[in-house]
Amino acid sequence: MGRLSRRTFTVAAAGAAASAALSGSAAADALPADVPAEPVPGPRSGPHRRELRGMWIATVANTDWPPAPGLPPDEQRQHLLGLLDAAVDRRLNAVMFQVRPTADAFWPSPHEPWSQYLTGTQGQDPGWDPLGTAVHEAHRRGLELHAWFNPYRVSLTTDVTRLAPTHPARSHPEWIVPYGGRLYYNPGLPEVRRFVQDAMLDAVRRYPVDAVHWDDYFYPYPVLGQAFPDDDAYARYGAGFPDRAAWRRANTDLLVSETAARIKEIRPNTRFGISPFGVWRNAATDPLGSATQAGVQTYDDLYADTRTWVKEEWIDYIVPQVYWNIGFPAADYAALVPWWSEVVSGTDVHLYIGEALYKAGVPGQPAAWQDPAELSRHLTFDRDHPQVRGNVYFSSRHVVSDPLGAMSRVVADHYPARVRTP
Repeated sequence: MGRLSRRTFTVAAAGAAASAALSGSAAADALPADVPAEPVPGPRSGPHRRELRGMWIATVANTDWPPAPGLPPDEQRQHLLGLLDAAVDRRLNAVMFQVRPTADAFWPSPHEPWSQYLTGTQGQDPGWDPLGTAVHEAHRRGLELHAWFNPYRVSLTTDVTRLAPTHPARSHPEWIVPYGGRLYYNPGLPEVRRFVQDAMLDAVRRYPVDAVHWDDYFYPYPVLGQAFPDDDAYARYGAGFPDRAAWRRANTDLLVSETAARIKEIRPNTRFGISPFGVWRNAATDPLGSATQAGVQTYDDLYADTRTWVKEEWIDYIVPQVYWNIGFPAADYAALVPWWSEVVSGTDVHLYIGEALYKAGVPGQPAAWQDPAELSRHLTFDRDHPQVRGNVYFSSRHVVSDPLGAMSRVVADHYPARVRTP
């Protein structure tokens, strides 16, 4: 790839809003993949001259993009380019683009229907290839493109008739379970585990994505008064496990380890990263846990043994969602970052910290989130923990809108120039 020329992209609607909200040419300081990074001045120079600076682009329920279903293809494309340009303006170097939010696809998948969030109708061809475009345009701007998938979520309702007629969940009703007002593929079925891998990895075969990225949804978050209905699967496959929880964790472990191996077979340079809920276990539950009192623990409630995935090096990076402020009693940012730093120590797994930019300035959040310097303090704190190799911000629309000027403060304090990823 040659050096990018200095250029300005004309974008519409959200793209124009991004240009108005941010200073500088959208791609003026783009960093092509073959141009060495300059060291970051100050404490992060030397071993930390490279760091990941990312943002999530959420598509489920049109959270970040596209801003509404059914927009003309050119308008959707310009909105997407506007978000990529915003990442460049903020001196970021990676985007986590959600391309399979609800057992659907943002590319022409042979396994699952086109996403309803593109056209308003699941299965309807949008007339262009969003993932292919995103990969190409991100790389033109010197951005990594991490394809973000949700393995098991099928629908935000339990009404199967709202799925496309050709949807695999309608062809295989035995694969799905209703829970908490939503539909999920059953993680306890080996055929489901294989299918969801096939569906996700089709994108890896088709496109030079820099990483496969998952968020915090494995078994769903617990719903008060409801039990996840997997009795039949447990009766068929749970023999040999001490209890159902151990069996469920083993199912998730298999999903992670098998996917990791298959990614390396298909595209060896593509990485595999996961962004779990920030608390593995509380120390009161397990002496290996963190000094937290969180109401949710991924090991116990989502059946996701995130610590083991790091220790076994099944994944290349982990982005715990440390979505709390410094000093928050139940889950202190200043307690969790050192804990995660210790977890990755001695492994080849990179640690990036997920940041709750979306909380800045929100009424009802703790007072710290009313201070535009809170996020900048997080990065200052991270400097004392060399295992932290970067930060990722939720989400892209907040990177653009910049509530309280919190993102501008991060850039001014910590991102004097664009850099390469680790």
